Amino acid sequence: MPVEASLIEILACPACHAPLADRSAADPAELVCTSGDCGLAYPVRDGIPVLLVDEARRPA
Repeated sequence: MPVEASLIEILACPACHAPLADRSAADPAELVCTSGDCGLAYPVRDGIPVLLVDEARRPA
């Protein structure tokens, strides 16, 4: 389930405060930090972003 575009516009990475890229239509659904230094991927569960650093996936 995709995240609303208006919500994506106001969300930021909790770790570095960079904007997030919407990858909620992909599998797994996630929001990805756009910072080159951070790049954490936060899961989206049932259309709700889980913006917890402990739940984020580290870049490969």
